[in-house]
Amino acid sequence: MNSHDGVNVFEDLSGTLASSTNNPYDALIETCNSDPARIQSRYEVHRQMRNNQQRAKLLAPDFSGVVIDPILEKLVYQSQHPGYVDPRHCLVFWARPPEAIRALVSIVQQKLRQSAPDLWLMPLDCLHLTALEIAHSLTRDEIQEFVDTMQSKIPEITNYTLDHRARLVKPMLSYDGAAVALSFLPAAGEGLAPPGDSYTYHHLRRDLYGLCTSTGVKVASRYTVPSSHLTLARFITREGGERGDPECDRVDMKAWVETLDATNLWLREKYWSRDGLVVKEGGEWTVGQEKGLDCRKGTLWYGGGETVRLGQGF
Repeated sequence: MNSHDGVNVFEDLSGTLASSTNNPYDALIETCNSDPARIQSRYEVHRQMRNNQQRAKLLAPDFSGVVIDPILEKLVYQSQHPGYVDPRHCLVFWARPPEAIRALVSIVQQKLRQSAPDLWLMPLDCLHLTALEIAHSLTRDEIQEFVDTMQSKIPEITNYTLDHRARLVKPMLSYDGAAVALSFLPAAGEGLAPPGDSYTYHHLRRDLYGLCTSTGVKVASRYTVPSSHLTLARFITREGGERGDPECDRVDMKAWVETLDATNLWLREKYWSRDGLVVKEGGEWTVGQEKGLDCRKGTLWYGGGETVRLGQGF
């Protein structure tokens, strides 16, 4: 989520060791013996530990301020940066959230905007979960070479969720000093009769990696950590989270974190299943629901770019 995503080292906080295969997604599945409940637990450990780390940083006395996304800032304030174009071309396979999730995101974004009026909010029709990133921060021509190499396999990949259905549940805000995302966990039988969710979102990520590498391309994802999130908002001005005075900064950050905590409590109480019972609409989604995977290329960091092929939904 950080504005320096292209150079960040993403740390896996779940305790998962390296894979014994060439597929990095095998490691967690092997560690968990393919058990959905254990896979969900690893995702939750990573999510909670990262939030705890970031919360401590935001509230620390020496917190230096929110991280401004310089490229997004130039794109938003075109009058100050006329003609500026994002130079970073990428190739990804996105999962598009269904209407119920977009409606939930809209409510959450309103809560965030009340606390930080100058936040940049991801447009609802641009929302995406990156199921697999193939390449990032390259030129247009370099990305097109990847597309040409993979072309014959792209229809199969984008339609893969038709008969490989993975659910996501337990929405919760994940955050740092640069951005806020709505994250989910792979389902583990919530509201379903056995066998429930034996095929998880992490299995899907593993399979997509295998399908893509079978074309001969080298997948250069920035991270393979156990995370599934939709970026909701980014800071593009320090007015969104602080006022310049050191003491006031801490007060504003405290209020900001309280908003995040309160929203997460609301999400848990309203959208998480209780005792494995039925999950409320908006509290779950199945990848491929309404739309198949979206193979996307171009300057897509903030939800833009161009669709190479959109898979069939269900």
